[in-house]
Amino acid sequence: MQVGIAEARWLLEGGGPMDWVEWDRRVRVEGWYRPGDYGAGFRVLAVLESGSGEALGDEELAVALCHRDGRVRRRALERVVGRAALLPLVAVRCADWAEPVRERARELLVEALDAEAAVRLAPLVLRLADRQRGDFALGLLDQVLRREGPGPLLESGDRPARRFAYRLAVEEGLLPPAGLAWAAALDDDAVVQGLCADAALAATTDAEVVDVLLGARAPRVRAAGVTALRRLGRRERAEEFLADRSGLVRACARYVVRQLGGDPLPWYRARCAEPTPPPGAAVGLAECGERADAELLWPLLDHPEAGVRARAVAGLRVLGVTDVPRMRRLLDDPAPGVVGAATRALLPSAGALSAEWLLRRLDAERPRWERVSAWRLLDAHGKVARLRAAVALLEDGDVRLRARAEQVVRRATGWGTYWPGTYARSEPEVAGLLERGRLLLGALGRRQDTHA
Repeated sequence: MQVGIAEARWLLEGGGPMDWVEWDRRVRVEGWYRPGDYGAGFRVLAVLESGSGEALGDEELAVALCHRDGRVRRRALERVVGRAALLPLVAVRCADWAEPVRERARELLVEALDAEAAVRLAPLVLRLADRQRGDFALGLLDQVLRREGPGPLLESGDRPARRFAYRLAVEEGLLPPAGLAWAAALDDDAVVQGLCADAALAATTDAEVVDVLLGARAPRVRAAGVTALRRLGRRERAEEFLADRSGLVRACARYVVRQLGGDPLPWYRARCAEPTPPPGAAVGLAECGERADAELLWPLLDHPEAGVRARAVAGLRVLGVTDVPRMRRLLDDPAPGVVGAATRALLPSAGALSAEWLLRRLDAERPRWERVSAWRLLDAHGKVARLRAAVALLEDGDVRLRARAEQVVRRATGWGTYWPGTYARSEPEVAGLLERGRLLLGALGRRQDTHA
């Protein structure tokens, strides 16, 4: 599709950073105006070439600023002074491959880039920084924001811009430790979380700041707060995180407890012996315990709380203790999380399960998590069982299961990537499965072509 005035109008009204980058590419590669805009295009070229004072609209200049001819781009730049809507394209032209265009665009950006414009252009400039000559605009943005402060960019919805703003704020010391801690606790970006948590703890070990980090949803932020407890000498507080839902936080808590003279293993054993242990206690015991500790975990498979049952299964898997009959019954657990944990624990022993029994569990009437569990176990069971399951699922209504089955059948029939190893193709069952698989794949392809 060729670009034209209508697209330029939409871009100027609300284009995002990548829209400007894509616009620059499309105008240059796909051509100038739509067929109906040819007359306007010739007029713009004539006005720019003659240097007359005839007015040109922002939409017309937005196209001219990206024209494939550098002379047109250079002349268009002389018309953008005072037009804030076109400033994003001035930033784009600062990385232009033609030196006259590039130098003039940089002069204009230096004149126009105040604090408000810097905040507005930051997402685009950060994306242009990857270009060969994109460092100038980035350096100018950095200078302006260091002088004026990042301000609204700290709450920007654009993730790269927010990261840039917080990095600058940390380097310049613009935020107090408490502000950094709250930013780490509330922001949803892992980079901002780590940056602010580390900066807050580097500035202070105040208990209030640490408590903010300990209350964060993100595991890496809680882990930073737990690690800081060592400097505060608060072993009892660290013990509260030994059963955290995050493995990273549990590991940090064990480190702090040991550094402060404690032993987490008796704590875990005591919690797992309680009527209602914290869900993370079971897997925490497995992470630092011995195989003999499995005796404390087996009774938890019948605990009324699904979270405790799932973590107990995970703990037994960590200890390398798997009783196939006892684990198998958990595949019928009403909680999807428990079924998933039992499936992962049984994968190394999938061959000990009946392939026919697993195939029946693929029935469309069963809950999806049970069907996914059966597929994963059949996939680990062996080639023939995997092929049986895959052919059976080629007509299934579950799109994701059908896609997995299709990949298996294509590899087996030699349509896709090479199947490692070989089937005993002389066996009647395998030959029949491969033939049926080819027929079903052909029918599936014809249906897709019809819908396309």
